[in-house]
Amino acid sequence: MIDLRSDTVTKPTEDMRRASYEAEVGDDVYGEDPTVLKLEEKAAEILGKEAALFVTSGTQGNQVAVLTHCQSGNEVILEAESHLFYYEGAAISAFAGVQPRTIIGKRGTMSVEDVEAAIRPDDVHMPETGLICLENTHNRAGGAVVGLDNMKAIADVANRHHIPTHLDGARLFNAAVALQVRVSDITKYVTTVQVCLSKGLGAPVGSILAGDKTFIEKARKWRKRLGGGLRQAGIIAAPGLIALTSMTERLVEDHKKASILAEGFANFSGLEVVNNVETNIVIVDVKKQNKTSQQFVEELKQQGILAVPFGPSLVRFTTHYDVTNEDIDKTISTIHKMVN
Repeated sequence: MIDLRSDTVTKPTEDMRRASYEAEVGDDVYGEDPTVLKLEEKAAEILGKEAALFVTSGTQGNQVAVLTHCQSGNEVILEAESHLFYYEGAAISAFAGVQPRTIIGKRGTMSVEDVEAAIRPDDVHMPETGLICLENTHNRAGGAVVGLDNMKAIADVANRHHIPTHLDGARLFNAAVALQVRVSDITKYVTTVQVCLSKGLGAPVGSILAGDKTFIEKARKWRKRLGGGLRQAGIIAAPGLIALTSMTERLVEDHKKASILAEGFANFSGLEVVNNVETNIVIVDVKKQNKTSQQFVEELKQQGILAVPFGPSLVRFTTHYDVTNEDIDKTISTIHKMVN
């Protein structure tokens, strides 16, 4: 099967498997796993923050961030289709007891004016704005990149109102590659950041939460409360270290594959690429085929290609390093036969 469902389906490389086998380990709850410590130190350095914390998933990293930043009864400003709001099971309300304040963005980007207008005044009737969250790249906007000017402007607003900011950077390295900047050139505009090691970078599990030392100390306790205290975690941290140091620069190849895929689809009548393909995600509208997205995906599966329904008529394709150029060509050829 050609698996274009997500960049989470990648298999760990041979180097990762070897590193996992050979990893020096200790009890991470006691702060004694040398491989985890090395990963956290390297991640903090790359992300331009004082400290970092290894967590089991991007969702856990985001939830720990909200729990650490906020108090129960706070309100969190975030984009209306952000992962934190759309895909994390209302966890910020269930765990942190906070209320989401959603803003409809343009291709995942919130306007600075809308963000400032959403900040609550000092009023007994209203919740306090406890956090502003951004997402870069933005998943549901088709891997869209949020520009640095926008992030800086929102950071300026947040700082003026003394509100922390958190970046869901699950695919942050994709954004950095697309912008041709270092990830620290992006993260300098936020208080904290979460990045996934298993999306496009090949690690089998894990994410990083980074911020200042005081924040990470508090976050470590929230990780424990959520059941995220780890023991001999060097076995899973070792592949993450390779992901951070060896797999980020090659993301440009995934972006090229997505562009080729989008160009191929654009030549087919009855299909419409609806996102501006900046990174590794292509979203196609199939309504002119008189099929639902689920029907289209099922037909694709019968042809040996996996994709994801992304709405009633939308289908998402995501490129990654386990997909070859030959796979891309075959996908274009197969869909061409389906729609003509």
